[in-house]
Amino acid sequence: MKITDILLAEHIVFHNIFDFIERELPQLKTVAEARLLARLLEELLRGHSKTEDDLVLAPLEHCLEQMGQRDTFEHEHHEIDEHLLRVHKARTVAEARRLLQHAVTYSRKHFDHEERIVFPLAEKVMKASTLKELGQAWLKRRDALPA
Repeated sequence: MKITDILLAEHIVFHNIFDFIERELPQLKTVAEARLLARLLEELLRGHSKTEDDLVLAPLEHCLEQMGQRDTFEHEHHEIDEHLLRVHKARTVAEARRLLQHAVTYSRKHFDHEERIVFPLAEKVMKASTLKELGQAWLKRRDALPA
């Protein structure tokens, strides 16, 4: 399986998680509940982002730089991380909800950019065999995770 197919499948899972968080936000009664959702999202995004960075974005960095997109992706990562971090510092549930919503919104925007720009670029620039090798590298990483 190609790495682009794997990452797109992960995106589908993330969109379901984003939907869940957005449905739950109005029901959150405490800052602690928002922090728990933020921590969950941070952990899930951390692994996904590392995989994308190492296996797809790094090899395409020169292309993204030429397209003027590299800084955009870095800015989006920063915004997502910053809003999630700020959830942990929120003093009210309303503030925590707002910050978590912003993190989800930036995540959706970022995933959309990857799906419209990065993945098609990878399919165009990289050989199919390379994309499959990167998919195998993803499988090895997954298998190496502690049970």
